[in-house]
Amino acid sequence: MRMKLTPDEASFRTHMRDFFQEQIPREVRERAAAGESREPEDIVEVQRILHAHGYAVPNWPTAWGGCDWSPVQEHIFLDEMHLAHVPEPLTFNVDMIGPVLCAFGSPEQKERFLPGTANLDLWWCQGFSEPDAGSDLASLRTSAVKDGDAFVVNGQKAWTTLAQHADWMFALVRTDPDAPKRQQGISFLLIDMTSPGITVRPVRLLDGSVEVNEVFFSDVRVPAENLVGELNRGWTYAKFLLGNERTRVARVGVTKNRLSLAKRLAAGAPSGAGTLLDNPLLRARIAELENELVALELTLFRATSGEADQTAIASILKLRGSELQERTTELIADLAGPAGLAASGHHDDVPAWAQRSIRSYLTHRKVGIYGGSSEVQRMIIAQTLIGR
Repeated sequence: MRMKLTPDEASFRTHMRDFFQEQIPREVRERAAAGESREPEDIVEVQRILHAHGYAVPNWPTAWGGCDWSPVQEHIFLDEMHLAHVPEPLTFNVDMIGPVLCAFGSPEQKERFLPGTANLDLWWCQGFSEPDAGSDLASLRTSAVKDGDAFVVNGQKAWTTLAQHADWMFALVRTDPDAPKRQQGISFLLIDMTSPGITVRPVRLLDGSVEVNEVFFSDVRVPAENLVGELNRGWTYAKFLLGNERTRVARVGVTKNRLSLAKRLAAGAPSGAGTLLDNPLLRARIAELENELVALELTLFRATSGEADQTAIASILKLRGSELQERTTELIADLAGPAGLAASGHHDDVPAWAQRSIRSYLTHRKVGIYGGSSEVQRMIIAQTLIGR
């Protein structure tokens, strides 16, 4: 397998590195590096800058703003974005609903939604999980009953990320409760979040922030023209969407940054006659993470080269990428020690990074759950690669 970049690819990497440094405001990148991005302002600003330069939706067809890049170029783009501490474009727009509409949407839906989705004039949220349908998504119960030229939606969605900012939701709903298989009775709807009958209830997290929400539907009327693709084929579109999400969630560049930070922090922390970085157990722990990160990036290159089964490779990237993100946040929390328990912003004598460490550690427990839990990914890998 070819692992070395071609001269053109190396030039592309240099171009993207310069672009992020020169075009994305320094204060936006500094806030992101410090874990203090403004939401939603920084996300919107970055995505609109990218869109103005033709880089917001590189993975879309060129007719709708895509870049016609090779998989290697897409990987370089994401890696340099992460290494530069640039907030990612909104994944619900760029990696989820956009590609679904490009592939399965009607001409009218594409014209109506794709331009605003690319420029983040429309903020989307994902309505998949429910109180009793998370990893077992096919058991979802939110219903959509056809009534003339509309569907009437009733039910509840849970853990809906950033729904408090959303203009629209793409949702899986049950349209045939009597289907022989649960997956066969699900459809994919686009729902205006200002529709009468929708209630968004924030879920306040331990640190006081709000990232996820409960969303309730009470006799919400959704025009039938907002059905994506065919009735009862929503599971097919959802699998397509989740495949894109799992490949992107590896976030190699983010983990590289976090490991680099851990080494700097350890090198600056006195311990005995030297620093924490002199501790052989800590050095071995960091070296193990670095080796595993290299292995993950090699696997990502395999995915871009098309050498491996794409279903299995997406699950491997999701599984290992999630684990390494969790383990690196745990490493930084361990370096903070008891100082990590200080409440953010309330202890001037405790470094800001230490005050954020536990918050980051706790919030990154989610990466092994969303987009398909680690347990589900292991089952997919086993069934795809070894037939069990």
